[in-house]
Amino acid sequence: MAPTKPKNKSQKDKAKARARATAAQPSNVNVRELLNNASAMLEVGDIENALRTAKSAYKATGEDGKLAGAALSLLGHINVELGEIDAARQFFLAAVSKDEDGTLPEDVAGGPEKFLWLAQLSEEGGQDSVSWYDRGASALRLQVQTLTDELEKRPHGKEQQEALITEKKRRLAAILCAVAEVYMTDLSWEEDAEQRCEALITEAIMLAPELPDTWQTVANVRISQTRVDEAKEALRRSMALWEQLEPEDPNVPQFPTRVSLVRLLIEVGMEEKAIDVAERLIIEDDQAVEVWYLSGYGRYLLGEKIKNGEVQAPEGETWQDIWRLSRKYLAQCLRTYAAIEYEDERLGAHAQELLDSIKGELGIVGAEEDEVWEDTDVEEDDDEEMN
Repeated sequence: MAPTKPKNKSQKDKAKARARATAAQPSNVNVRELLNNASAMLEVGDIENALRTAKSAYKATGEDGKLAGAALSLLGHINVELGEIDAARQFFLAAVSKDEDGTLPEDVAGGPEKFLWLAQLSEEGGQDSVSWYDRGASALRLQVQTLTDELEKRPHGKEQQEALITEKKRRLAAILCAVAEVYMTDLSWEEDAEQRCEALITEAIMLAPELPDTWQTVANVRISQTRVDEAKEALRRSMALWEQLEPEDPNVPQFPTRVSLVRLLIEVGMEEKAIDVAERLIIEDDQAVEVWYLSGYGRYLLGEKIKNGEVQAPEGETWQDIWRLSRKYLAQCLRTYAAIEYEDERLGAHAQELLDSIKGELGIVGAEEDEVWEDTDVEEDDDEEMN
């Protein structure tokens, strides 16, 4: 039913007064419930409603700085999902102002999360990213120390407490690895970059030797130091922690981490392992252009080594067989590249260059047949290589 229109000026004044009084009264809105609802919406991809609900939560926080920080952090996360990076950065910065050292409880967005987002979203990168990572690491170190002290004072519930400490240590190790990556890229020109990387990976190993990402970062550092044999050993240790697990196991590294792993394996000459990892990735996402490229590139390099007598061919295969498979993967890479309008022009150019090289060696006979992809091929090839 439409609102009743006031009959005269006096009634209008009374209506305005009532509105002002209502606005001045404490809100009965449950801010935590709104934040929980917004988080749930974000989780299922309902971004627009998540944004609307999170804004309502922030408006309702009033003087509660803790819940305001939680709302600001959530708004930052939502804006990342929307691609509004500048807005996201401002929300996270505002959240930091509510919890500058990350000591508030995590259920109100305390802890390291906002610092880590700002490290990743930094426009300057380099030292600015490292500074934000350091603040996140400091918050986690404090959490680990607090939990450890509590465990010593109250040993009951030991297993649950120890599991929580282990989780925090793994997060801290991941941050240290991220900082090492910055020193190997943006800050590689720093005089002490190598020493800092060494200190970071040493601490990361002490904190979480069971974390595959830790050993992968160790390998990356060793490659940068041209200590290839040590890099290979670190990669083997990393893979041994997860390669026998089911794809949905939480201990399997994230997809982008494993794509980086394939690149590292190729870089140190472990092409067969690189191919194995790439096959698994293609099964998970057959639209990943870079993975098709790396799988084809790994086979190209392996075939070249066999052709030059550097390594033996797998039983029952020749270098020509391996290059035919490489041709197939590279052709699929270029098809997917065109279909989704992939933006990495250098990758596309190199894939075409490799394809042309293979055609130059094998000729065009059978090329069209080799380049026709069937959905079952990946799984069949994967089964054959594992047997």
